[in-house]
Amino acid sequence: MDTQALKGSWQRVAQSGDQVPLFFYSALFLMYPETRALFPVSMATQRDRLVNALGHVVSNVDRVNEVVPFLQQLGRDHRKFAVLAQHYPAVGQALLATLEHFLGDRWTPALARDWTAAYGLVAKVMTEAAEESSAVTPPWWEGEIILHEVRAPGIAVIRARLNYQYAFRAGQSASVSVPLRPKLWRFYSFANAPRRDNSIDLHVRVVDGGTVSTALVHGAQRGDILKVGAPVGDRLTLGQNQSKELLLIAGGTGLAPLKALVEQVAYEGPPRGVRLFVGARTSRELYDLEALSKMEAENPWLSVVPVVSRDAFYSGEHGHAVDVALKAWRGQDVFVCGSEEMVQNSVSRLLDAGVPPELIRFDEFTTAGGREP
Repeated sequence: MDTQALKGSWQRVAQSGDQVPLFFYSALFLMYPETRALFPVSMATQRDRLVNALGHVVSNVDRVNEVVPFLQQLGRDHRKFAVLAQHYPAVGQALLATLEHFLGDRWTPALARDWTAAYGLVAKVMTEAAEESSAVTPPWWEGEIILHEVRAPGIAVIRARLNYQYAFRAGQSASVSVPLRPKLWRFYSFANAPRRDNSIDLHVRVVDGGTVSTALVHGAQRGDILKVGAPVGDRLTLGQNQSKELLLIAGGTGLAPLKALVEQVAYEGPPRGVRLFVGARTSRELYDLEALSKMEAENPWLSVVPVVSRDAFYSGEHGHAVDVALKAWRGQDVFVCGSEEMVQNSVSRLLDAGVPPELIRFDEFTTAGGREP
């Protein structure tokens, strides 16, 4: 397999931008009309996912160790879309037709063989991972909303109780679907450590154009049933041997996974110094301050510091959370979570201030690739 030829051909195709996914889905639905039912009514948020996923795979086609875990997760995750093994050949044919269309004379028999082999490997890894996963877990869990509170304009805290045992770690995320927006899934972090009653907390903020976030904040109510995918991610989880003190920097609803870490320390111990800096634009957006203050009062090892950046009438700390947090850094492990811009700026400030990169853990909420905070 000529990996350089695969990369080069994909780069040429990707130059056509939005026309690539438009052609791909048109070809897929024309050749296999039954596959249309697998996708949401609106394809606006779906189109970029194809390009992002293919781009990631092809860009790493010569580094199999990096591609395989990604494909395995993709295969497991696609179970929630009711994707079956027999759907993969249809997608493969649509992909080859798309490549041939955009490459024109550059689409040679040799390149066709390489792409066929590459896609065959992708399909094999994904289907095997899906089959293994189906033996031990459902494609999704159902969670009944038992609490829905709009805490600030466009921000809600939601608690749902899942129907089956759900094993996850504090700091992880999962894709969520709401009945008002069927077949649309967005990733949200859990705002709690695992509980005996099998409930999870979500902190949701409406984002521009966010159909799922809008439905969760303004349309969902108690009694509604959410679909929740398998837990993913380890960027913000605590390792078993990680016992240093923690400095946590949250922006907006990026508070969710960091609050879960505080709960984990409270539940599991051993007690360690934890300083949580919660950033918001105004005091009204400090939507979880009452619960955080209660946690602080109950745990002497915890310090919670709210910080606002655009509220002249606020009597507490002003500025950016990272700048206030840096005054308290004394070698602790640092965890950062928030918007893409907030995380990038915060990590840059930490590095500039001399915090070693191996002490910084971060994750960002972004609408890229269909993810919403």
